Amino acid sequence: MTTGTIHHRDKFLQTIAKKLGRNQRTTGVTRPHWKHQPQWSVFKGFSQDDLIEAFKSQCSRIHTDVVETTADQLAAALKQVVAGYGGGPVVTWDDPRFVEYGLSPLLQEEWPSEKIDVHVWNAAIGQKNIEFAEKANVGITFSDITLAESGTVVLFSSSGKGRTVSFLPQTYVAIVPKSTFVPRMTQAAVFIHERIEKGEPIPSCINFITGPSNSADIEMNLVVGVHGPIKATYIIVKDR
Repeated sequence: MTTGTIHHRDKFLQTIAKKLGRNQRTTGVTRPHWKHQPQWSVFKGFSQDDLIEAFKSQCSRIHTDVVETTADQLAAALKQVVAGYGGGPVVTWDDPRFVEYGLSPLLQEEWPSEKIDVHVWNAAIGQKNIEFAEKANVGITFSDITLAESGTVVLFSSSGKGRTVSFLPQTYVAIVPKSTFVPRMTQAAVFIHERIEKGEPIPSCINFITGPSNSADIEMNLVVGVHGPIKATYIIVKDR
């Protein structure tokens, strides 16, 4: 890996400072404090149950189905959703939560016995993961942070959590633990920033996904299923 060289950096920064009518600051830089901070008032005081209701209301506007279940019934709910989408092939993350939530028998035994192909992301085989995701009918991941205001799931990619699982298959399913709900992007940004300040590793790719793919670029007419999954379902696990 080559290291680049930054040329004329000081001169560039000095020019900006001059345009701002001051000398260049190299120390004592503090974050501004804004008098009005409306971003913190959205859903202020909401319980997790309140956030879920707001989330469900928003999902009705973004063409996304919502299923509510418990950890004990999650496998059955997931199986029903995938069957409603026409079955496999299925692609998932290599995520310990699939084991934690009791989904291993479904992925490793039940679906294969029913001739449903299941591929778990394997970092060792590189491009072949993407090729399988391209052919998959359903992609399944967990949500790491869930934004009630916009109906958004936030996914932290890693070597075992390929980002194509959520956007190359025809349909997409996000498993959403109740504990992941926050009011909006404000809280998600704070969570990520706090991890950075603590020196914790942060994924190079963090995806914010709000329902199935769509676009209103042409004459402001909304078209769903333009450049990714044409349908999406969020399965809320209410006791986790």
